[in-house]
Amino acid sequence: MTSTRATLLQVAERAGVSLASTSRALHGTGASPAMVERVRAAAAELGYSADAIGRSLRLKKTFQVAFAVADIGNPVYVEMMRAIHEVLAPHGYRVVVMTTGDTATSTTELVRSLNSGFVDGMIVSPLRTDDRLIREIQQAPVPVVVIGRALDDRGISSVSTDSAGGIGAAVRHLHAIGRRRIGFLNGPLDTTPGASRQRGFDAATETIAFDRADQEIADDFTVSAGLGAARRLLARGALDALVAANDLLAIGAIRAVRERGLSVPEDVAVTGMDDTELGRVFQPSLTSVSLGSTERGRAAARIMLGLADDPDHEAQQITVGPELVVRESTGGAA
Repeated sequence: MTSTRATLLQVAERAGVSLASTSRALHGTGASPAMVERVRAAAAELGYSADAIGRSLRLKKTFQVAFAVADIGNPVYVEMMRAIHEVLAPHGYRVVVMTTGDTATSTTELVRSLNSGFVDGMIVSPLRTDDRLIREIQQAPVPVVVIGRALDDRGISSVSTDSAGGIGAAVRHLHAIGRRRIGFLNGPLDTTPGASRQRGFDAATETIAFDRADQEIADDFTVSAGLGAARRLLARGALDALVAANDLLAIGAIRAVRERGLSVPEDVAVTGMDDTELGRVFQPSLTSVSLGSTERGRAAARIMLGLADDPDHEAQQITVGPELVVRESTGGAA
């Protein structure tokens, strides 16, 4: 027995609305939530699936947006991806996750590949930037939104955060709970996050008195890199607090503290940054500076929707502020 594929007209008749309204509701454009729910229920009853290829050809759009990051295993990017999907999916867009690599050159090549027309836009969070990358973003044939360093003077839409201020908040918190020998674990200084977080630590320790303030640069922003850097830092002398430039470095640092027979937070208090789900469920739960990963992802997706409708729309720059979340690793509640 041959099954007949349901048509858009049949969905419209089942929902009791016009063909145009049905199309708008299924594609997430110009339809009320009640209309969307009504039409999608009718589509589900009939087993209707949109002809994505035909739709793309008619509208000359792929209905795909790339989300490009250096490390797809980093939990902060996973949270951003979820938020981007939540905003774009109701409008008919799929999110294609891509890796940029850890150099500005590899990111530049990926942005240049947008000329092939495989996506309608890109949300990118580069680890490193240079003038070539910025020029490619400016000249890209489709909209590009940057999550990271603010580029308001370059005519590029971006969603940034004050990670330097976040590190300052962590340092002040540790001083307030009586810690006076502080260490800082940062990632590579030639990266956007590494440079900004270094500025935050330097500024905070210039204005707050510590008996000892030391630091170590990790090879990367990973757990294993944090473990190695914390081992080197702790070997140079006793510390009672560690500030890590992200949650993964902080988790590596906690292991290094335990290797020396010390406990967290009794002997050494530890803070992270990014407030990831991994840090929240880790034992002890991690005091961390939230940089609004979910909020930044949503903001970037909303900007992308606006640019998809009007590519000539004026660039937008949004800043999401940091927030310190105190948990067990510095003596707070779980």
